[in-house]
Amino acid sequence: MRKMSKVLALTLSASMLLSLAACGGSGASSSTASSAASAPAEAVSGSFEGTATSYDRELTVTVTFDAGKITDIELGENHDTSAVISRAFPVLEERIVAAGTPVVDSVTGATFSSFGVKAAVADAMAKAGLEAPKITFATNSGVEYPATTLEDAECDIVVIGGGPAGLAAAVVAKQTNPDLNVIVVEKLDILGGNGKLDMNFYDLFGSKAQEEAGIEYTVEDFINDYANNGDTPERVKVWAEEEFTTDAWLREMGTELNYTYGMGNHMVDADTYAGETIMDNMEKTAYELGVDIRTGTAGIDFVWDGDRVAGVSVQTNHNESYNILAKKTIVATGGFCSNPELLAEYAPGYEVMTTSNMMGTTGDFVKVFEEDGMMLQNMDTVRAFPYILKTRRDLTSSGQAFVLVNGSGERFLNEVSTAGLELGTKILAEDTAWMVIDSKGLETDGRLRKQTKAGYWLEADSIEALAEQMGVPAEALQASIDTYNAAFNGTADEFGTTPKNTIDTGKFYAVQVQTANHMTKGGLACNEYAQALYEDGSVVTDLYGAGEVTYQSGGYSQSVCFGKIAGRNAANAIAEAAE
Repeated sequence: MRKMSKVLALTLSASMLLSLAACGGSGASSSTASSAASAPAEAVSGSFEGTATSYDRELTVTVTFDAGKITDIELGENHDTSAVISRAFPVLEERIVAAGTPVVDSVTGATFSSFGVKAAVADAMAKAGLEAPKITFATNSGVEYPATTLEDAECDIVVIGGGPAGLAAAVVAKQTNPDLNVIVVEKLDILGGNGKLDMNFYDLFGSKAQEEAGIEYTVEDFINDYANNGDTPERVKVWAEEEFTTDAWLREMGTELNYTYGMGNHMVDADTYAGETIMDNMEKTAYELGVDIRTGTAGIDFVWDGDRVAGVSVQTNHNESYNILAKKTIVATGGFCSNPELLAEYAPGYEVMTTSNMMGTTGDFVKVFEEDGMMLQNMDTVRAFPYILKTRRDLTSSGQAFVLVNGSGERFLNEVSTAGLELGTKILAEDTAWMVIDSKGLETDGRLRKQTKAGYWLEADSIEALAEQMGVPAEALQASIDTYNAAFNGTADEFGTTPKNTIDTGKFYAVQVQTANHMTKGGLACNEYAQALYEDGSVVTDLYGAGEVTYQSGGYSQSVCFGKIAGRNAANAIAEAAE
């Protein structure tokens, strides 16, 4: 194991360390500015509207100029993912106004939205008669930051990662002891991880919504039902106990999950996703409690003081390096779905599939754990989400019945029983994969209602009209649906399908889909106190882990629960050491 001692030093102010810069993504160029003749900058004042293609369809901004200088940007109509654009736009506005140009660094974690905003601002400049830059996905500030080593910072608890587990840890640590100095570092420019995009907060029990629905379920029921999920009995017990306090904890922050379905599944209501509300309120609470949040700051390695983890070495997007020295360190950096190399090494086969994850899930500390002799568990276990929208990567549902067809309108698998890596590879083997449903699916699925309303799916009154929009032979599509419906009615098809319903009612919808890696389930081994473990099962002194960076059998709510457990135990350990 690697060890290196560090001497505690002065605390740096947050203003020196908050990095707003980010690298721009790569991609094809896009012409955004009109050919209006340039006017003298000092002669242009007023507000002008600009539009550009963004993550989904057009995005509009209103740019205010004073003597040719950009003084304000207002976001208008857009179809970008709200949980992303709501966080990215304030950062982009600040950068563009400060620089006086949309030629600025994109917000990491919001590449497409960054392009859309910058391109729309350039379009507004052109409409104002100003010289407008050409914006591409590769457009950035062009500033090369020299490598700089800053003085060490000091705190009580440092949390590496600003997703569900990391923010939960920081919030609960401060709620346990408000006097603690807690720092959160997040390598992207926006917080929330994958959690802000999730529809469902699942495995939650003891909620007000369940009580009102008459659902009786106890901690003992949870322990029995999750006993064989792969967690230790001790971890299942503390997880169960934490789940039964989490709904009340979320409600204290303003998050009311008033819709429950399928036992532990929860949403705000039948048509409102849980994730965005949960992360918005958790982030707001963290700031209100005085958590020092440093975005654009990546954890690189642990700092060691003898045999204890004494903090983390970080690097900012301005190429500044320094150490954050802490009494307790909590690692919550997420999984590695966005790292094909790690997938190929630990879960061969899954590297060929795309991911539904945010770009930050690159397994940054996996090799650090190995080098430091820490235990990794179940690294070959990946949860593949059956279907995401191919052009958007949003998770999607299949409603009550669906058929999958290729670019020729023909079925190619058993839609009901094919799953996981097999499903993903079969879809990849086709030129195109379309999911086709009818109106019945919208009746019971909020995700489908939201996506069809937003225009993500093709829509038609007949199979023939839908086939025309899809660009597939109508006869082939109709034949595919007929064999699927016949299988529901008892006539066996070549795939052995047993559908749950037919496709024959109301309107018809289609969208291109693919299978995606949604969660890497393996990771750092931790005990029931969320303490990290070495390969021999002993505790890594002063290091805690929570969320997808650890091995966990569950998902979103388990990440939050063990984030809470890590934050509380770290805070209490500091108090006990001071006695």
